[in-house]
Amino acid sequence: MANEWSKQGPTSYFPSIEAKYGKTIKQWQEVIAKCGKEKHMEIVEFLKTKHGMGHGHANALVIWTLKGNKAK
Repeated sequence: MANEWSKQGPTSYFPSIEAKYGKTIKQWQEVIAKCGKEKHMEIVEFLKTKHGMGHGHANALVIWTLKGNKAK
């Protein structure tokens, strides 16, 4: 899966996110959609506290998701 992500910008973190936290980006987007939060930093904090995600990984995932991108 790592080959489908750009090596620049938020998506450059995605191979590491998938490997470290055991979910695909699509699965993480489903977690975000169901978390009940809408604001960027609220979602970042949710991922950090409830799922143990690091700030950089959470931030990259939230930025990309809130821009309307969807993983396949």
